[in-house]
Amino acid sequence: MKKLLLGDEAIALGAIYAGLSGVYAYPGTPSTEITEFIQKDPLARERGIRSRWCTNEKTAMEAALGMSYAGKRALVCMKHVGMNVCADAFVNSAITGVNGGLVVLAADDPSMHSSQNEQDSRFYGKFAMIPIFEPSTQQEAYEMMGEAFDLSEKMGVPVLFRVVTRLAHSRAAVEIGEPQEQNGFNPATGKGWVLLPGIARKQYISLIEKQPAMAAAAEESAHNALKGGAAPLGVIACGIAYNYVCEAGAQNVLKVSQYPLPEKKIKELAARSQSILVVEDGQPVVEQDIKAILGAGYKVEGRLTGNLPRTGELNPDNVAAALGAATGQGFPPAKNLAARPPQLCPGCGHRDVYTALNKVAAEYPGARVFGDIGCYTLGALPPFQTLSSCVDMGASITMAKGAADAGLFPAIAIIGDSTFTHSGMTGLLDAVNDHSNITVIISDNLTTAMTGGQDSAGTSKFEAICRGLGVEPEHLHVVNPIAPNMAAITELIRKEIEYNGVSVIIPRRECMQTLRRHSKK
Repeated sequence: MKKLLLGDEAIALGAIYAGLSGVYAYPGTPSTEITEFIQKDPLARERGIRSRWCTNEKTAMEAALGMSYAGKRALVCMKHVGMNVCADAFVNSAITGVNGGLVVLAADDPSMHSSQNEQDSRFYGKFAMIPIFEPSTQQEAYEMMGEAFDLSEKMGVPVLFRVVTRLAHSRAAVEIGEPQEQNGFNPATGKGWVLLPGIARKQYISLIEKQPAMAAAAEESAHNALKGGAAPLGVIACGIAYNYVCEAGAQNVLKVSQYPLPEKKIKELAARSQSILVVEDGQPVVEQDIKAILGAGYKVEGRLTGNLPRTGELNPDNVAAALGAATGQGFPPAKNLAARPPQLCPGCGHRDVYTALNKVAAEYPGARVFGDIGCYTLGALPPFQTLSSCVDMGASITMAKGAADAGLFPAIAIIGDSTFTHSGMTGLLDAVNDHSNITVIISDNLTTAMTGGQDSAGTSKFEAICRGLGVEPEHLHVVNPIAPNMAAITELIRKEIEYNGVSVIIPRRECMQTLRRHSKK
């Protein structure tokens, strides 16, 4: 049977059919559709596959590790910057090892279509010393999920599964097999999961001892295929880049979709070529490793040498140009079209919040508004131009605190509801403990709006959370950001800025997009 699937959907279906028992994730483009597919899939519902969103990527990773401990197969999904959030648990999970299969899906975003950076998650796989899968097609994405779970259980380690935006969000026909049964309940035994130093040292030695077997599995993998014959230029194509290389007509090619790198095949390619071009979407992870494998005397080209662009995602044209092949004609640039930057939706409550903030901030020449990750980040753009910073999830509160510590007044933080529970609560606790002179605005639209309207972990809990963290009740306010209330809201912001301590204002109004969907229902 064939189905037309997004890459994300192929991954989700592959996991379900591989005997998945739970998916743990925080929504983040381009990974979101994986969990959404599992939430709606009839077989997943029939089997009771756990699929509710987590508060952040760290809690997701730890919960999945707990399911693995119980002997079940678990999937963790996140975008690439989420790997930074779960890194502690992720790296240590390679030391504890796994019981049930554990696959960590990282969706990278070359060209930063919806991200703050272009980091490459393959570095995390190398850092943790675990196998990495990187499919080149939707069909491989489906098939590799089962292989990744099998390899995880065989090697006793988690497996990193890396995709990029172009694969995650494009469709292709996928041949579907038969689903296998879920693992039985079988909790782990022994002390290997207790990472006291004495035990962790032994577990780390065990991880080192598994490296030759991981390398052998990659060497023997059908996904690492040496194709064609001898030619002056050899090509190493990783993941989705293999498609661009084939389109350009390259013949002497080593396709790499499973790591560690297959060194024997790399050396075989080098022996029948005068130089090698490494084509990989993301950072020059493989290019650097190839230089180490083949030595300084062998000519290796790629992103570092300028043969391919150093930044951004690859495409058929820049790969063809690097191979000396003809490129597509392309389209001439459009003329006389005004730029259309993204904007907050008409009627969005964030608009009223920024209108009030700008009015009050204008009264203070030194005012700075520290922003955060969410659709409200668009407040940095015209017509509002309110935000002075946006660095990472939860940074608004702690950056405002640090700036206030340095003498900045007023220091204002604005953070969304989902981002606050993701990683803003600890910053607020620091600010309360230090009696920092900051004003925090938790702009609550009752959903995780930027990624499509998923549930927000703290809905209906924010006042209790803030009181529990020590915010004084008289400086904790909930308001409805609508036009008739704007004068009162503006006065409230002004009043709380003048308070020498931590104050929290929660403007609460439902996201316009989810409101429309709810109204239709």
